[in-house]
Amino acid sequence: MLADLTAGAVADAEERAHSRSLADVERDALAQAPARDAFLALTPADRVKIIAEVKRASPSRGDLASIPDPALQARLYEQGGASAISVLTEQRKFKGSLADLEAVKAEVSLPVLRKDFIATPYQVLEARASGADLVLLIVAALDQALLTELHALVIELGMTPLVETHSADEVSRAVDLGARLIGVNARDLSTFELDRDLFGRVAGSIPDDAIKVAESAVLRPEDVAHYRQAGADVVLIGEALVTGDPVATLEAFLAAGEGSVQR
Repeated sequence: MLADLTAGAVADAEERAHSRSLADVERDALAQAPARDAFLALTPADRVKIIAEVKRASPSRGDLASIPDPALQARLYEQGGASAISVLTEQRKFKGSLADLEAVKAEVSLPVLRKDFIATPYQVLEARASGADLVLLIVAALDQALLTELHALVIELGMTPLVETHSADEVSRAVDLGARLIGVNARDLSTFELDRDLFGRVAGSIPDDAIKVAESAVLRPEDVAHYRQAGADVVLIGEALVTGDPVATLEAFLAAGEGSVQR
């Protein structure tokens, strides 16, 4: 599944490159205002921080919400206390777009993450050209040489890489890379099975000076509390926020994540 999603995202980027060359995208990327400081926004605090996701659909759950106005959704997230906004830009299975990201970036003051299956420099450049402040890099989708190249490019462009892992070995690869924002996704992107306890098993391998992000398997406040108790500084949440009242849900999740993490 992960290989198919990545191949599809790369193919879609190659199609866009026919009408918008690499040189054009690079020019637009360099013309953007400086990226917002995601490390400052997500710095560990006395309660969990939340990256709230604009997400219409997924391969595992199908359609979740139509979200005709992603900017409005993001504004509600900001109102509810989110620290950053994630925007799915993959179009085939998640029904997102770079236009969604641009609309969100124009509406909120929070850092905005491009969440997609990134595997080429072109995709990183178009993320910055569309205003992204963070870019998701999935360790399982990239060999170490390409991961290192893309990680360096994200930083060179002034953005923050969110390096996503799914195992202890992948956490080691992220640490070797020098990643400072490391996510642990409870969903195995090869099988799409969930393991909420994965974060707790591998979080101890993440250095104390890195920000620890728990991803997936969050539907109730107790799920946030579970991740917080396991050491999460940040939780990334999508489905629960698009299928209910985003403001009330965020407030309940933030309350569940009260209390400092022992580092």
